[in-house]
Amino acid sequence: MQSLQGKNIVITGASGGIGAEIAKLCATRGANLSLLARSVDKLEKLKQELEDRYSIQVFIHKLDVSNTDEINQIFQLIFEEMGTVDVLVNNAGFGVFREAHEATITEVKSMFEVNVIGLMACTSMVLPKMREHRFGHIINIASQAGKIATPKSSVYSATKHAVLGYSNSLRMELANHHVFVTTVNPGPIATNFFNIADEKGTYVKNVQKFMLQPEFVAGKVVDAMLTKTREINLPRWMSLGSVFYTLFPRAFERIGRKAFNQK
Repeated sequence: MQSLQGKNIVITGASGGIGAEIAKLCATRGANLSLLARSVDKLEKLKQELEDRYSIQVFIHKLDVSNTDEINQIFQLIFEEMGTVDVLVNNAGFGVFREAHEATITEVKSMFEVNVIGLMACTSMVLPKMREHRFGHIINIASQAGKIATPKSSVYSATKHAVLGYSNSLRMELANHHVFVTTVNPGPIATNFFNIADEKGTYVKNVQKFMLQPEFVAGKVVDAMLTKTREINLPRWMSLGSVFYTLFPRAFERIGRKAFNQK
């Protein structure tokens, strides 16, 4: 792993959860940060905490990644402040767990605008300079849901399938430019994500014992920065399920139907 000392790292969705934990770990390794989220108050507290403890620069910007015009404006400011971006972590995202017939078109559009279009728009802002400098790393936070679609997550799974498809193509495009692309596919994480995704609390109750801690996931992400890591699948046993699903989809769906419907 190359040192992150002095590197410039941009993190979307940085106000809480794994985004904030990634920021904290990057700060301990001497990286300069640009933290983006809709909640400026939380970003300001995090900025003060990190600058007080570490000799780094922390820039913060309010950003709604569903607004592509706003993305363009904010990244122009980032380039003015930091010069270059060495690592982009596309972490912003959300989900709503509903059966397909219950999902409103407004929810569908919102999930795609944040989870897919926003991620692509942020990535497109850093690609030209990374290609020119022949250096950089794009880390896209996807999900195990992008590999195994389950009931009540049809739209969310679709967005994460899109992220994986985009990332896999992008990785091949950038291979000769020495720019790395990593996808992170975690299972359920103990964050505020489920405040929106699981309004009734049913899913959280059923998977409580399997939930990952955000600090653990963040550690795996930061350890992979500026390496050729293709994917990070967490927990590892869950990634074996996606392999089984690819090889034996009909059997997997039949056997797992009861468990999947607990969501």
